[in-house]
This record gives sequence, C-alpha cells and structure tokens, in this order.
Amino acid sequence: MFKSIVEVSARHIHLCREHLDQLFGKNYQLKNIKDLSQPGMFAAEETLVVQTAGNKFDKVRIVGPLRSQTQVEISKSDAFYLGINPPVKESGDLVGSEKCKLIGPRASVDLTRGAIIAQRHLHLDLPTAKKYNLKNGELVCVKVGSKKRKTTFCQVVVRISANFKPAIHLDTDEGNAAGIKKEFKGIVLKGDEQKA
Repeated sequence: MFKSIVEVSARHIHLCREHLDQLFGKNYQLKNIKDLSQPGMFAAEETLVVQTAGNKFDKVRIVGPLRSQTQVEISKSDAFYLGINPPVKESGDLVGSEKCKLIGPRASVDLTRGAIIAQRHLHLDLPTAKKYNLKNGELVCVKVGSKKRKTTFCQVVVRISANFKPAIHLDTDEGNAAGIKKEFKGIVLKGDEQKA
C-alpha cells in the first residue's frame, strides 16, 4: 500500500502536572534534550525510578509535553521483569492498567493505575490518511524487518491528527523480533490479517 518510517519506543513515562510537581517541585519545567519525530514531543533530561513489589527500573526517561494523566509505557519483557501484568492499550486508555511507584528526586508517587503495554500504532497526518482512505482507530497490518527477520504485525491501530507525521511505532520486543535497527521503513497493508 505505502511505506512509512518505523520507530521503536523504549520504556518511558508521560507525566501530568500534579505528579511532576510532586516528584520535582512546584512549577518544575522539563528540560528538552531531543525532539522526537512527532511534532511537539520530546525526550526530557529527567528520569525516574519505576518500582513495583517485584522489581524496579532506574533512569526511565520522561517524554514531554505534560499530559492530563500519568502513563508508564513498557514492553511485555519489562512487565515480566517488574512482576506485573499490564494490558495492551492505546495511549491514554488506562482502564484496567497496572499500578506502580514512581520515585523522583524530591518525592515518590504511588500510581493506582497507569502502567500499560502500548498497542502498536501508525501515526498519520490528515492528507496521508485521506490519500490512502484510512480512518482513525482502523486496524491495519505492517510488514517490517531485516532481510532475515521480516515480520508482519497486525492489529496496528491507525491514529490520525493534523499534528502527526507518518510513523509506525513498535515497542522494543516487537522491534527486536523483526531485527529493526535505525532507518527502517515498513509497508502498510490495508486491512487486518488477523481476521483471515
């Protein structure tokens, strides 16, 4: 159908204003160290400890800008290590998500929910979505990977916004399975093969 860049997202945290204030201090501002591919999004200098009853990860990167609710995105392998079982969810859907603790330089926050495995997704701008007749929330497949590890991922949710740039987002488990390194492109296939 068409080609799009493939990006692999490592574990990271999105914070709300309330939790940023608790963890770093009142009216704290995140420091942008790198702009990400989606306009307005950036990797922050700041990191946190993500802790559960089973284990912890140090130096988990915060991604800005701030959001309306705090969300921790991890892979299935990360979840095994932490001893939790978060659901696969679209970003922002935290119903039934797992709890964890965030530890910052000034305090800690016990999240009663917020840890998820992000559903693989395809960011699209409005003109590209219109050109290929794709709708927000639609499921597609993408064919990605190195010559020896070509993989087709289905149940890739289409996310459309005027602010987006076309990009396929996978987590580290998915990226490793397909042998993805840098500068990969994936082929977006109309329809979701899981129905076949």
